[in-house]
Formats: sequence, C-alpha cells, structure tokens
Amino acid sequence: MYLVHVGLRGPFRDAQLPMLTAESLLALAESGGHCPVDHVSAHAHATPDPVVGVYVLAEGLEAAERTAEALCRRAVEELESLRGWTVARVGAPLVAPYYEQLLRAPTGLVGRIGTGPIPSS
Repeated sequence: MYLVHVGLRGPFRDAQLPMLTAESLLALAESGGHCPVDHVSAHAHATPDPVVGVYVLAEGLEAAERTAEALCRRAVEELESLRGWTVARVGAPLVAPYYEQLLRAPTGLVGRIGTGPIPSS
C-alpha cells in the first residue's frame, strides 16, 4: 500500500477544502467497481494548498500516483463540492528527513531509533 499526497488548489485564494472531501473521494473511488483505494484523508490546513492523502493498493509507486491523480482529477470534474478546484501536485510524501532527525537526536524512541538501551537486552 502506498500513501500518495495530492495537493488541491481552490478556486480563489484561501479557499477552504469542503467538509467531507475525504469521504466523497472514497465514495467516488468505490463507485467504479474494483477499488484500489483503501482510505482517504484530508488535510485542509496544509500549505501552500490543502492536501488529500490517498492510500492506494498498487504494484508500485508510479501506479499508485497515477491512481490517486486520476481519482482527484475525476473528483474536481464530477463532485459539485470540488467544482473550480484543480489538482496542483501529486507525489508520495518523503519521510526520510523525519527518521534522519530521530537518528541525530540525543534520545530517540528507546530500543528503536537513536541511543538508549534495547529493551530486550
């Protein structure tokens, strides 16, 4: 399963992502029969644009990104609540910087990342 972030740009500056966007996108995905989309979450206050997180079952990252992008492009065309919105960017979020920060921290998640005794020793 892959998490793909899709940035959605509103029809005007400071446009608010409509309520129930995540639920509407999941329902739209499920309406097409076989649904590789497992879950959708909405992050209305992300910057520079609101972001929709689409969890996709796929053979690889590129296929997951294509699926998430196609779903969101379909949504801005078909869902009344997203009329005027556009797909701004699509991509998998990078988590490496987060883990690198934990590795540099003087204390991390004890026994997992960073220094500290391993609980099983």
